Amino acid sequence: MAPNSLVHPDIDLMNARDVMNTPIVAASPAASVREVATYMLLGGFSGLPVIDEDGTVMGIVTELDILRVLRAGRPVDKTHVDEVMTRDVIAVEPSTPVDQVMRLLDASHIQRVPVLENGRIVGVVSRPDIIRAAVNPQLSRVA
Repeated sequence: MAPNSLVHPDIDLMNARDVMNTPIVAASPAASVREVATYMLLGGFSGLPVIDEDGTVMGIVTELDILRVLRAGRPVDKTHVDEVMTRDVIAVEPSTPVDQVMRLLDASHIQRVPVLENGRIVGVVSRPDIIRAAVNPQLSRVA
């Protein structure tokens, strides 16, 4: 078996739109860290975009952000997501080639990027989404 025989032959032709997760699972900036942590645990997410009611990305909250809250001894019920989220969000467009998304994830040491169209979130691409598309597109997310 050739080394690349398990890789989807069209991965080099795919864009963010082809591999992104939809519908969007996101957090409200007013949600408590406890609420978001619980949702992330139940859904199997390691991070979520934080969006306002118009779908504008305000930030991203990750497991690391939650760990920092815990380490600081802050109350998870009274600490809101907008106090701990990462505000400088790296995002891509639906037409961004998957190869470029992979390079961005690697170079920036991040696990996911929101996909924005006209300033609004339309999906999220994570490392597992790209791996799934390359190796076995029929695998569905368990959540």
